[in-house]
Amino acid sequence: MQEATDAQETIVISVGGSLIVPDQIDTRFLSALKELIIRETDPAKGRHFCIICGGGKTARRYQDAAGAVSRLTPDDLDWLGIHSTRLNGHLVRTIFRDIAHPKMVENPDEVLDISRDAKLIVAAGYRPGASTDLRAIQIAERVKAHKVINLSNVDYVYTEDPRKNPDAKKIESISWSDFRKLIPAEWDPGLSSPFDPIAAREAEKLCIEVAIINGNTLTELENYLEDRSFVGTKIS
Repeated sequence: MQEATDAQETIVISVGGSLIVPDQIDTRFLSALKELIIRETDPAKGRHFCIICGGGKTARRYQDAAGAVSRLTPDDLDWLGIHSTRLNGHLVRTIFRDIAHPKMVENPDEVLDISRDAKLIVAAGYRPGASTDLRAIQIAERVKAHKVINLSNVDYVYTEDPRKNPDAKKIESISWSDFRKLIPAEWDPGLSSPFDPIAAREAEKLCIEVAIINGNTLTELENYLEDRSFVGTKIS
C-alpha cells in the first residue's frame, strides 16, 4: 500500500468461513459486519480495514465430494479450499462495493499497489501450503498493521478442545511461544486449529498481536478496537 498518514490505522480481519457460510450463507452476520465496518471507516474514526475470507463449510463440502469420488492429494484439497475462499471473498467484496477496493486481493503483495485511501480491501486465499491465517499475517506486514483479528465461531482459545474435554480451560491472554505448544507444528489442509501453525510462527517473528474473537458477537470486536476489555483470546 502507498504511504499513509499517522492518523490512519489499518486493521486486518480474518473472517472464518464458518461465519460467512455456517450452513447456508449468513446474511445476518454479513449485515452486522457491514454496519460495523461502515461505522469504523467513518472519517471521524479514520480506520482502514483489510478483510480476508476463509472457506468454511463451502470448502469442506467440495473437498468431501471430490474425496468421495477420487483419491486427492494435499494440493487438491488446498486448491478446493482456496477457491472457496475466493468465492466467499467475492461475496464480501460485492456487499461492500461502495467502499471496497474494486479488485479482490489474492497475492498478498498486491496490497502494495493499492492506495491507502482505500477504506477496505477484501482478500482471499493465494496458493497451497497454508491457510488464510498466514495470508492475513503477510498482508499485515505489508500494510504495517500491528494487530490481526481472527473472527471465528468460538469465544476463546482453550487449553484443549472443549468438545472433547469439558475440563478444558479458556485462555484470555497467552504468548506466542506458549500458544504454539498447544497446536500442531505443521500445516495440513484438514487441520482444525485456532490459528494456522505457519501463521503463528510468522506472527511471533513479526511481533504481530492476534485477537481470537467470536464473530457472532461483534460488540466484542468493537470492544477490542477501542482497547476495552473483550471476550476473546489475545496472543502476543
